[in-house]
Amino acid sequence: MKKNTIIDKLDAIDEFEREPIPESKLKKLKSFIGMYAGEHTAGTEFVIGPLFVAHGASAGAIVGGLFFGNLLAVLSWGFLTAPIAAKKRLTLYFQLEKICGKHLVKIYNLVNGLMFCFLAGSMVAVSATAVGIPFDIAMPTLNDWLPTSIGWIIVVLLVGFVITIVAILGYEQVSRFANLAAPWMILVFIAAAFAVMPELGINSFGNFWEIAETKIWTGVPIEGQSKFTFWHIMFFAWFANMAMHIGMADLSIFRYAKKWQYGFSSATGMYVGHYIAWMSSGILYAYTLSMHGSGGEFAPGKIAYDAAGLAGAVCVIIAGWTTANPTIYRAGLAFQSINPKWKRWKVTLITGLVTSVAAFFPALVMKLLDFVAIYGFVLMPMGAVIFIDFYIMRKLKLHDYYAEKAAVNFNWAAGLAWFFTLIAGLALNIFLGVEVFFLGLPGWFIAAAIFIVVSYIIQKRDFLIATN
Repeated sequence: MKKNTIIDKLDAIDEFEREPIPESKLKKLKSFIGMYAGEHTAGTEFVIGPLFVAHGASAGAIVGGLFFGNLLAVLSWGFLTAPIAAKKRLTLYFQLEKICGKHLVKIYNLVNGLMFCFLAGSMVAVSATAVGIPFDIAMPTLNDWLPTSIGWIIVVLLVGFVITIVAILGYEQVSRFANLAAPWMILVFIAAAFAVMPELGINSFGNFWEIAETKIWTGVPIEGQSKFTFWHIMFFAWFANMAMHIGMADLSIFRYAKKWQYGFSSATGMYVGHYIAWMSSGILYAYTLSMHGSGGEFAPGKIAYDAAGLAGAVCVIIAGWTTANPTIYRAGLAFQSINPKWKRWKVTLITGLVTSVAAFFPALVMKLLDFVAIYGFVLMPMGAVIFIDFYIMRKLKLHDYYAEKAAVNFNWAAGLAWFFTLIAGLALNIFLGVEVFFLGLPGWFIAAAIFIVVSYIIQKRDFLIATN
């Protein structure tokens, strides 16, 4: 008897978690252009752009820092992540298992999945700030850490449920949702910014820069916020998605790409999203500050609603979804890989619940810049491990996929590279005062060096043992 229940259909969804993507399932360029444009013209943009204003970034720092930082991000996806993904066609998690061993990867996947839950949770919270507008729910302020009301919790749960359902349906539906939403969201971002420009005194292209320097990106932080320079903006733009490109999480996405060059499709997200959308939302926040001052709510939904009415609020809702959908999808893959016998859709359902609970706490939004930087740095060392394993190990006459070939469950070379990189980053931050935004670059080289040195010691030792 043929089974045709909803559970059977969900069980039948195959995301090829432990095998290469077959040729018949590969995607064309359009899928990636839409997904990156949708994912990065998203809920985070309604938070990050305003936070740049709150941190007193100057107009010059915004324009220059975003240009060069986003360029470095696109090059990282194009030259680091996509070539490995197109060659191996494996998820990040299965590839790490071959290099690191099952036990180490389970630890990594738990950390990775939780980080993705928190990131997706911040996007659920962003959408909730718009959904809550007609119900007159009290919105969080820049200094709020805990849930502000029962109404806030209910709205967050409803938004989280809808987002989780889409993520359960798999990459096909995640990509389709992003392709449908991205063009409309981009237009709302731009239109809303243009709509409020006259209210700020911008009446022509000629006086834009003057107003930008004096009323939008003034170089003066809001009280209680640290000062951001060109370097903060550039490194943040580069490393905002460090876990995805340098950290190799998007191996799970680009394994579907017909060509490795599709990695440069990330430019749609970086320049339409992270460039135009961050600047546009910064303009919207400057308008909100001109109306209400700096002591009120910090609610992306309310900021967009003030500028563009219902269209702005709906844009924030969908923008949160297009980021949270692929993020929950990635988190579900991370948790599912801990035990391949678990059904991915069931794991993703639980992941969505964890994400929704995390979204109760406004601190995920208010401290988003710091969280994004920390989350990228924590996951980055394993990206360095994958890069070295793919490009360098054989050139040094060492084994790639060492854990698989040596039948070990814990590759100490990878484990020590991860652990000591995090310790080194903490030391740089505490003792030398290096801010978290700048730790990724030295951290990558530290992780790579430790992995190479310890791999050499371990593999040469094993060779000597095998020949005695």
